[in-house]
Amino acid sequence: MDVMTHNPVHRAGWTPLRLVDGEQAMRRWFVASLVANMLIIVTGAVVRLTGSGLGCPTWPECFEGSYTPHPEAGIQGIIEFGNRLITFVLIIVALAAFVSAWRNRRAFSKLWWLTLGIGLGIPFQGVIGGIVVRLDLNPWLVALHLLLSVALIVLSTWALTIARGVPADQVSTRTRALVILTFAIAMVAIWIGTIVTGAGPHAGDLDSPRNGLNILIVARVHSASAWLLTITSVASLVVLRRAGHRRATRAATMLLGTVILQGVIGYIQYFTGLPVGVVILHLIGLTLVALAAARLLFSSTSRGTQP
Repeated sequence: MDVMTHNPVHRAGWTPLRLVDGEQAMRRWFVASLVANMLIIVTGAVVRLTGSGLGCPTWPECFEGSYTPHPEAGIQGIIEFGNRLITFVLIIVALAAFVSAWRNRRAFSKLWWLTLGIGLGIPFQGVIGGIVVRLDLNPWLVALHLLLSVALIVLSTWALTIARGVPADQVSTRTRALVILTFAIAMVAIWIGTIVTGAGPHAGDLDSPRNGLNILIVARVHSASAWLLTITSVASLVVLRRAGHRRATRAATMLLGTVILQGVIGYIQYFTGLPVGVVILHLIGLTLVALAAARLLFSSTSRGTQP
């Protein structure tokens, strides 16, 4: 009888704020934010690879006078509209992460403004997406659209790292410089990859323009950047392991593994003529490389500086 009388009181005292209260809830929202920002890259790739980039030919409406796709748009309209809806999921998750960080700001003073930046980046991302649609999927703007998502993955990884409260490894200045260089090369490799995409056949729509660059040349430049990333990843792993930096060593191992996997997928898609399924795997690999590179960056700090 005591249990039966206690439960209603417990339920009556529940408020939505319990979803964002406490460090554990905060970390969960940060994980959700990270996963959501990775997912939007993959769903965006599905839009492009299925030729659905103009399934909704205008923005913010899908068609003139309608926010939902017309039946004649078919599956392409549904795919593009579904991708737009995911933006609202990102906004909800980002808002919950921000509120949770704000309620825990005494213990994690840096997190509330970091989550604010992530939250503001998402509607900005939507605006860029709208401009992309209105300019018929200009490949340079499509690349910017993807790169902003990569930046949000990096920021989300940073926020999650802080929320977990594990101190970064204190490394020498030279080692820290190597880690920063590795991260920078990873970002450059991703950027060059977007240029390759802009020169390739998967434009998102049959009538969309390409960037006009020779795909063989830019693909080789991209490959060279990937090999350079592999070299610096190996160097980071060796240096960190010899110095006994366990956390940073795990991060470097993760990065090297994802880079190798991404390289294998990249060569497969190149030599098999860019099949859609393999290209999607390559985009998933991109999100993992961005995550791993950010994890390595935030797993260490120079001696004498704040983690």
